[in-house]
Amino acid sequence: MNVPVRQTNALAVVSLVSGLLGWTLLPFLGSLVAIITGHMARSEIRRSPDTQEGDGMAVAGLVLGYLVVVMTVLIILAVIVFFGGLAAILTFVGAGH
Repeated sequence: MNVPVRQTNALAVVSLVSGLLGWTLLPFLGSLVAIITGHMARSEIRRSPDTQEGDGMAVAGLVLGYLVVVMTVLIILAVIVFFGGLAAILTFVGAGH
């Protein structure tokens, strides 16, 4: 009986490692690499499911990458809102009200 050996997709491993790096050493760059390689890995795994595995690692890398991107956008919006409100308050106080 010849059972094909399933190998772990290298891009799935890269996605997971980059997703972890996105939370530690390379915040935004690691997350972008995790997202790109995660999608590429899932596509390769779907094309040849009998010879490749690692979909869970690719999904984990995608989740970690997207979380950092969403958190970065929310932090930038919070900073803009904070300083915009601060500028409005200073303008209101400076106008003599």
